[in-house]
Amino acid sequence: MISKRRELLLAVYERLYHAFGPQHWWPAETPSEVIIGAILTQNTSWKNVRQSIQVLRQHGLLNFEALSDLPVSELAPMIRSSGYYNQKARKLKAFCEYLRVQWQGDLSTLLSREMDDLRRELLHVHGIGPETADCIVLYAAFHPSFVVDAYTHRIFHRHGWVGEEVDYHSLREYFMQALEPDVTFFQEYHALLVRTGHLHCRRKPNCLSCPLNNWRE
Repeated sequence: MISKRRELLLAVYERLYHAFGPQHWWPAETPSEVIIGAILTQNTSWKNVRQSIQVLRQHGLLNFEALSDLPVSELAPMIRSSGYYNQKARKLKAFCEYLRVQWQGDLSTLLSREMDDLRRELLHVHGIGPETADCIVLYAAFHPSFVVDAYTHRIFHRHGWVGEEVDYHSLREYFMQALEPDVTFFQEYHALLVRTGHLHCRRKPNCLSCPLNNWRE
């Protein structure tokens, strides 16, 4: 069962990589920027987040020390383009406070924790759910924790590989149990699925030119 799933997952990856090539994702210069972006991209597209990241960069605010000193009332308008900006401003401030209180502001020490411990701890921070936690673990801490999102669910459900009711944990395990843990590979796979979902597996699907069209196992 696991070996068959591994064959499927590797075949999907090969098709997508052949079609789209390397994605060079996550587009961030520092772990802090990854985490900020992961929070801002909740329930919105990266196109909207990019504008907010640019504003924060212009103001020298892509680090948690600087964000800690900024009131929510001043931060929220700067990230307006990312949507739900008041909520996300509070989430960013919550992470700042968590990092200050629990880790004395030392992000590198936090990110050096073992993968499961880090993931478990992140999930207790206000505003960080499973997808955001896995983005941080994979792209900021460079641990092999597979990230699944709405696109992943939609692609694999529409092809009949998972049930519509599958939850986040089960879908993540679908990948984690079958694939060898590899940070670079997991990053590329996640990015390729996002690209496929954005271009083809939308709510109104565009199947004709999709690399996975007419799939036959």
